[in-house]
Amino acid sequence: MALSSALFSGISGLSTLGNAMQIIGDNIANVNTVGFKNSTFTFQDLLSQSTATMSGTSQVGRGTALGDIYSSFEQGSFESTGNTTDLAIGGDGFFVMRESASENLFYTRAGNFRFDNDGYLINPEGYVVQGWELDENGQDIGSVEDVLLSSFTSPPRETDKIKMIVNLDSDGDDNSVGVNALSGAWNGAIVPPIGETAYEYQTTMKVYDSLGSTHDVTIYFDKANSTSAYEFIVTCNPDEDNRTITSASQTGLLGRGVITFSSGSGVITDISMASNNGDGTWTDLTTGANLTDGYFTFAPEFIDGNAMSVQLDFGSRFDGSSWVNGSLSTSQFARSSTTTFQSANGYGAGDLQGVNVDVDGIITGTYSNGQLIPLYRVALAKFTNEQGLFKLGGNLFQATRESGDAITNKPGSNGLGSIAPNSLEQSNVDMATEFVKMISTQRGFQANSKIITVVDSMLQELINLKR
Repeated sequence: MALSSALFSGISGLSTLGNAMQIIGDNIANVNTVGFKNSTFTFQDLLSQSTATMSGTSQVGRGTALGDIYSSFEQGSFESTGNTTDLAIGGDGFFVMRESASENLFYTRAGNFRFDNDGYLINPEGYVVQGWELDENGQDIGSVEDVLLSSFTSPPRETDKIKMIVNLDSDGDDNSVGVNALSGAWNGAIVPPIGETAYEYQTTMKVYDSLGSTHDVTIYFDKANSTSAYEFIVTCNPDEDNRTITSASQTGLLGRGVITFSSGSGVITDISMASNNGDGTWTDLTTGANLTDGYFTFAPEFIDGNAMSVQLDFGSRFDGSSWVNGSLSTSQFARSSTTTFQSANGYGAGDLQGVNVDVDGIITGTYSNGQLIPLYRVALAKFTNEQGLFKLGGNLFQATRESGDAITNKPGSNGLGSIAPNSLEQSNVDMATEFVKMISTQRGFQANSKIITVVDSMLQELINLKR
């Protein structure tokens, strides 16, 4: 009876150590598998049987078995790939994946993703990455959904503000003498609409209409009657002016005004402006009521029926009682008139050229019009009990009752790791450790095989007693 028990104890050792070797082999086989988490095992003894001894009843073990097999979720090293859609997680968390043609969700640490021909961000097996769609300000819209590039074009944006910082020569000439003489020198019915001797300085910048077409807006400056003031007019190409104009000479003339400077410091102290009605009359834009965010506006109409409203910023803003100059503002110093700075918002239509991913998981589209538009934020999930996850193969895990439900949130929040773009997390298998385990498992297997051969010899001796 004892000999047969010893035989089966050796068999349990062979079986258990054979399974241990299978685990070690699986770890080594996946040493180069992206995002692979190695498995670790423990042994436990089997139920002991009671046996009689001179000192009473004692226990004898019946062999061994695998006590537990669990995954090690230690961080693997990162490999830089140069592929913008290769993502790695630095810290805790899993990418959330949806199985194609179903609503089943799975989880993975392998971030070797790419966009398919339909615009879905997928892994090599076709599972779709999940995330939040973003608005133009980078804020989440709705709940977690497929990461899908549905639009490959950035729509145009109409210009609604221009900033123009110039220095106007304090020693400049008053070329168009008289009140509002500069606007009187404009004649949109002829080419050019204003002579070079009618103004002191001019500067031009491009603006965009609602369809993304560009148009030149030119501002002319001339010394006013006062030595501390310059008058200005805001103009566009008369051929592009689609306002209802009753006086041909007014075509292309959008507005006029006066910038008053301090005679001592050369900084702006006051700005006045009037809009052109197109029939020879003007509407004064009184301070306050006609100011938008503290700036005057002019209204070009490059598309029939679509009058724009464009803020004109000379670097000074009306705060309700006076004009307040910014750190960079139009000035009147004793040097040649020049443009110090100019900018205009708005842009034309653009095509998607590529995407980038930030550490917070935001996927940003780069467009040919120079725009960077937030598109999606990649979702991450974590579990109360990671060891309860079920391995499916293909670097995928599935939630179970033991793991608990997935807790989904933004990268870098709620204990989740951050995203490392252009990188892949490598397998966390330590080959040196696995080889040491392999050696000890091999020696244990050899020792258990000896138990069987020795017990076999003992049984043979027992059978030979009959002879």
